[in-house]
Amino acid sequence: MKATSTKKYIISKGLDEFFTGVHKAYQFVIQYFKQAFVPPFHFSEIVNQCFEIGLRALSLITLTGFIIGIVFTKQSRPSLEDFGATSWLPSLIGIAIVKALGPLVTALICAGKVGSGIGAELGSMKVTEQIDAMEVSAINPFKYLVATRVTAAMITIPILSFYCIVVGLLGSYVNVRAEEATSFVSFFQKSFSTISFLDLSTSIVKAVVYGFTIGIVGSYKGFYASQGTRGVGKAANQAVVMAMFLIFMEEVIIVQISNWIRFY
Repeated sequence: MKATSTKKYIISKGLDEFFTGVHKAYQFVIQYFKQAFVPPFHFSEIVNQCFEIGLRALSLITLTGFIIGIVFTKQSRPSLEDFGATSWLPSLIGIAIVKALGPLVTALICAGKVGSGIGAELGSMKVTEQIDAMEVSAINPFKYLVATRVTAAMITIPILSFYCIVVGLLGSYVNVRAEEATSFVSFFQKSFSTISFLDLSTSIVKAVVYGFTIGIVGSYKGFYASQGTRGVGKAANQAVVMAMFLIFMEEVIIVQISNWIRFY
């Protein structure tokens, strides 16, 4: 009986902590929307954060996007050759990179580089009581630290996503050019021939949503970090894991909504 009571207590405590955490995260998100559109806007800090986010992820996105373009093209070519449809290769690559790989790869890289950076930065400020000191100095720490970083992520990640798409297509072009001597203009015309406005708008929406997710998760985990330096590392790790999980969930939801719009 005692063991059963202990198990019930543990389950009850776990459920309480889970729902308390969900409510706390919900209030955190609502607070962002309440404060992000009310002056002062701290434009200089937003620009600075945009620069930091772009600088952190640019080199890795360049390398990863280029390699993905080459590898995906090399892997797709044999299947199309079996059906004598290698001329469709640029269109296939364009659809894959523009609609899915570009935004998703960018988001995953930024979740690892940017999300962990935000979580660690705000976490270290929290455990060293710098955030409390800002409150004493009559500075709104949420608005200055959280709102600026989330807004910067929502601005910068769509730009990085477009950059990843371009770099990925360039990597694909290098492979196609080496195999078939296709011209640069012809390759890009074929790549975008099957891309509709809905596809482009969906990719932009994805990137904005991913940027918001990465910024808000990293900020939340860092803003409520505890347990000293150990808590800083924990906040950074949890920011990456949670952001990636939510990104995959959002990918499924947005694709499903896009398909409904396309067919109806």
